Amino acid sequence: MVIAIIGILAALLLAAISSAKGKARRVACTNGLRQISLGVQMYSDDSNDKSPKPATRVSNPYIAYKELMKSYVGLRGQSSERDKLFACPADTFYFDYLLGRYPRSTNLVGYVPESVCARPDFDYSSYVFNGGNSFGPTNRPGIAGLSLSSIKHPTRTVLLAEIPALVPFSWHKPKRPLYIVSTSYSPNLIFNDAMDMVSFVDGHVSYIKMYYKGGFESTAVSCNYDPPDGYDYQWSPN
Repeated sequence: MVIAIIGILAALLLAAISSAKGKARRVACTNGLRQISLGVQMYSDDSNDKSPKPATRVSNPYIAYKELMKSYVGLRGQSSERDKLFACPADTFYFDYLLGRYPRSTNLVGYVPESVCARPDFDYSSYVFNGGNSFGPTNRPGIAGLSLSSIKHPTRTVLLAEIPALVPFSWHKPKRPLYIVSTSYSPNLIFNDAMDMVSFVDGHVSYIKMYYKGGFESTAVSCNYDPPDGYDYQWSPN
């Protein structure tokens, strides 16, 4: 009986410790997003109110913002893994879809136990800018290059987000299994209502659920459309 009670108490203690660690990571992520959002706003103030936009379509508009505004948060020179402000402490794995660890021809789809913020092709950042409209005539929503003061719903319109919010999956409440080997791209591999950290044009940061409409084609990812009623964000500026 005593051993059983000790086992129960140990399980409760481990759950409490895990919950506390998760909250600490979210607090750190919230603080980082606030600072980066302020840097984006300062960049815009010096750019005739325009938000960051890459000069060419070669650059990934979700990622290119960092190079444009990082001096406003005290960073100089080339980006590196030392850019701790841009590293979410929960960024310890990523979902392979769209992030390019494995080519589709391998039929390997799932979580990869590596940090996105350690990857140079993501400019050593856990966070992305709402810049899908810079991809050209693809009708993706976004605010790259737009005047921040022209955005109609600054409290709802995404400014920055954790990379998982684009897909969506969650670093904070991941769903298992860790690895999925699939011969068909099942819509169940991307999870609706994944919880992610998002900052908004007005400067506030929220931990919110992201909408996923289903399907596994490239147009199905969450950043390519606004959610229905009941969600606390939008990608579009209007």
